[in-house]
Amino acid sequence: MPSSSRFIPYLLSTLLLSGCAGNDLMLKRQAESEAKIELLIQLTKKTEQRHNELAAALQVQEERLQPVLGDIRQLKDESRELRSSRDELKVRVAALVQQSLTPKVEIVNQPSPTGAAGEAGPPAEYLKSFGLYSANNFSAAIASFEAFLKDNPGSEHTANALYWIGECHYSLSDFTKAKEAFLKVVDGYPTSAKAPDALLRLGSTLTALKETEKAQSAFEKIITSYPSSPAAVKARQHLDVR
Repeated sequence: MPSSSRFIPYLLSTLLLSGCAGNDLMLKRQAESEAKIELLIQLTKKTEQRHNELAAALQVQEERLQPVLGDIRQLKDESRELRSSRDELKVRVAALVQQSLTPKVEIVNQPSPTGAAGEAGPPAEYLKSFGLYSANNFSAAIASFEAFLKDNPGSEHTANALYWIGECHYSLSDFTKAKEAFLKVVDGYPTSAKAPDALLRLGSTLTALKETEKAQSAFEKIITSYPSSPAAVKARQHLDVR
């Protein structure tokens, strides 16, 4: 019996120590789990932060690319306009050549028709100037167009000549003089066929001069004043880019 009485406290002590050891193990595992969870939380935060940084960087790159894309579209439009102008020149030159090859028959006792030069197309001096522009000889084209304007005051081709002078200056990156030429067309010949194009190129010129608000006003004026013109379509594209 005494031995039994000594065994019971021993058993209780053993059980107590085993329980404590179990609790310690449980606490240890719980601490390890909490540490792992904390590590996962930190990794998730870092991943989210990196994702936000990449998204912001992508947004910046997209914003930087927008002006470039706008310039590319503008260059494409200008290229199409140039090809169209060259084709127009070829047709007119071919017509002049054909006229020069056609035998002339003098009609006796007939009055000379009024406005024959206008019906025959642009004067040779104007076509020569346009030919210099088409050959990218911009300085010579400017001088030639200006000589044409001086020799032909009030010509029906004045607005066109002023427009191409502006185009020459623009191609030479002389945006101040280009602006002056386009303004002469816009202000002096608002009903001419070249007025919408002049206003469009004025907007591009003002953009190059960093006069952004004035450029936007020019594009908006095309839409309100010449809504059915091809220039209005291009003006909307410029406004969409901005």
